[in-house]
Amino acid sequence: MSYRSLNEECGVFGVWGVPDAPNLVYYGLHALQHRGQEGCGIVASGLDGKMKRVKGEGLVTEVFDGERLSGLHGDIAIGHVRYSTTGGGGIENVQPFLFRHHTGDFALAHNGNLVNYSILRKMLEDRGSLFQSSSDSEVLAHLIKKDSAEAHKPRIFSIVNALNAVDGAFAFLIMTSGRIYACRDRYGLRPLSIARLGEGYVVSSETCAFDVIGAEYLRDIEPGEIVTIDHHGLRSRKYTDDCRHAMCAMEYVYFARPDSDIEGRNVHSFRKESGRLLYQEAPADADIVVGVPDSSLSAAMGYSEASGLPYEMGLIKNRYVARTFIQPSQEMREKGVMMKLSAVKTIVRDKRVVLVDDSIVRGTTSKRIVNMLKDAGAREVHLRIASPPIKMPCFYGVDISTYDELLCARRSVEEARQITGADSLAYLSEGSLLKAGRRSDLCLACFNGRYPTRLFQTVEDANKDGKF
Repeated sequence: MSYRSLNEECGVFGVWGVPDAPNLVYYGLHALQHRGQEGCGIVASGLDGKMKRVKGEGLVTEVFDGERLSGLHGDIAIGHVRYSTTGGGGIENVQPFLFRHHTGDFALAHNGNLVNYSILRKMLEDRGSLFQSSSDSEVLAHLIKKDSAEAHKPRIFSIVNALNAVDGAFAFLIMTSGRIYACRDRYGLRPLSIARLGEGYVVSSETCAFDVIGAEYLRDIEPGEIVTIDHHGLRSRKYTDDCRHAMCAMEYVYFARPDSDIEGRNVHSFRKESGRLLYQEAPADADIVVGVPDSSLSAAMGYSEASGLPYEMGLIKNRYVARTFIQPSQEMREKGVMMKLSAVKTIVRDKRVVLVDDSIVRGTTSKRIVNMLKDAGAREVHLRIASPPIKMPCFYGVDISTYDELLCARRSVEEARQITGADSLAYLSEGSLLKAGRRSDLCLACFNGRYPTRLFQTVEDANKDGKF
């Protein structure tokens, strides 16, 4: 799936109470670069309490040269890497957002997607709010400031009200001059963890970023929880008791780095186990197992171990080409596939190959890879997918928006096999996906259409739910 234009939304990273916090955020964002490559930014609170922001379009190393990074100071900072979902691209949508207000400036970074964004935005605009961007993330800031009756109370009260108004998938970091609020959606769709570093704390979308800066993982932030980080230490508050642990299955399958742990389960271990279970469900009469770099390699290892077939490096990735999903047109993405992958002819020639991939979205890339292996001399290519067929759009920040772009939305597995050109095609079952994660609950909406949230269509929908 690494090359067929499935996109995740963003990554967030925050540091409180550690000297040179902006530099640490830089390294954290670099570790989260796989979660977004269109733009990035850092907001830091200096010793004078004033907030300063640097942001730009491009990779972390492109936006933050030495001069721009050296202009940020302080022991509190938050950062963001972006792949555009709601609102599209453009510098105005690059986060963190920074808001100036007479009650105190604050910054906001968001990973996820709000399903009632359009409704809330219209309501807010009708009440006089002016938006600086087309991003759904900005809605939360206006909700925090909308209620003048809360102005005399601590900010946590307005944050609680705002979080109960929005619906969807989110991990929010809200930063003031001396404090960070880390907030997670009530369904647990997006990951967010906290670690200790010296006398301070670190918050990240993935635990892999803790290792880069030497932070010690403490725990995951719970669904429906707000963790306040300030000179009092850590304080926890639930903004709702109506919660689930419905982590997005695609975090395990594809998005997260293999060295991250999500809710107690290592991502590599999850993928490797899914490969073992995939062999049990769909064995193939073959000679070698080949994984599609990079997110499918763990599953291919598991399939190889369970089957007894040798795992071979039959596909090589060019490390110096950006991931294809960042390309602005489908034509450029498709050309990028050929730049990114090469078949190792001496490995696959005259072999019956089990090709393991983590998922199929549109099918165009799978078809190209199957053809590439056969052109390199493979006798047969048996395609095995370490997740169920993606049949439904996602509304929580993954870039799967229409039925027409999904290979399996209206096709049988056999029809999908014919399109890819594989000699056989099989998918992992939903039950095995849960088993691989040792979980009783995951968001499987893109596979089965059972969405954990309501899908708001009208203002009336929102009013009925008391969302605003």
